[in-house]
Amino acid sequence: MPAPSVQPPANGFFRSLIRWFDADYIPEGADALRQTPKQVDWPRSIPFVVLHLACFGVIWVGVSPIAVWTAVGLYFFRMFAITGFLHRYFSHKTYSTSRAFQFVMAVWTALAVQRGALWWACTHRHHHKHSDEEDDKHSPVVDGFWWSHIGWITAKKNFPTDYSKISDLAKYPELVFLNRFDILIPLLAAAATYGAGAWLGAHGYDTNGPQLLVWGIISTVVLFHGTGCINSLAHVFGTKRFHTTGDESRNSFILTLITLGEGWHNNHHRYQATTKQGFYWWEFDPTYYGLKVMSWMGLIWGLKGVPASIYEEAAKGKTEASAPGA
Repeated sequence: MPAPSVQPPANGFFRSLIRWFDADYIPEGADALRQTPKQVDWPRSIPFVVLHLACFGVIWVGVSPIAVWTAVGLYFFRMFAITGFLHRYFSHKTYSTSRAFQFVMAVWTALAVQRGALWWACTHRHHHKHSDEEDDKHSPVVDGFWWSHIGWITAKKNFPTDYSKISDLAKYPELVFLNRFDILIPLLAAAATYGAGAWLGAHGYDTNGPQLLVWGIISTVVLFHGTGCINSLAHVFGTKRFHTTGDESRNSFILTLITLGEGWHNNHHRYQATTKQGFYWWEFDPTYYGLKVMSWMGLIWGLKGVPASIYEEAAKGKTEASAPGA
């Protein structure tokens, strides 16, 4: 599968450094990396540490309504891409789209700074196959809160993209390119954010380049932890409608608010092929509403619904739970 034909020798820290810019740089081989221990790779953690420390830059750049609302807007703009595109399209193919808009979605998701769409899809499909088992890369049931929330993403064993597991996506060279150089779009976005702040400040608005950049970073960090809550909390807190999933996935309205609809996690683990996460009208699912609007615009189509058999199973489970002696 896609990989550089010539790779210069490098060891330890320098390999990690190169991988910040070229995610397919794995001279020791992907299989060898996957066999490494389940532990934090500290060189790999440096970008996460830097992002978190950069948030303290707010002490120097200050606060303005423009900066705060930009951060809020960027959070929801990118969270929609994570839930609607990375999850419901690239990971589960719950609807269809054109190749051109598929590329747009991949670029959009890259703004979230959560690696490439192909790596994300490969990792998530693996999660469903091994949910809450030892091979699950981020199970709080198996490995606890901190590992499932952030530790797992820094481990060497979880770094490679297994292109053989996402052949439906890996056949598109433009997606492979974005996946391999997953830092490219975030760097361009950071420069654009700084430039927008500088332009606004030069035209009399109450902000500037450094301020808008720092608040953009704050938005990115909060976005990461918002997404991580599904890994670390959605298998611990909440309610179970379906007890046949074979894992500890739960439904949580609070997590739904944080992630634009992903909190209906037990629903999703019971039936992954539907575009909906909220199976009933009262289960708030703003990502689905946004995707529905996109379907009306002709950008996507073929949104998959929830089969009647799933609703029957849910009704049966509710009846059994309410029966005397249940």
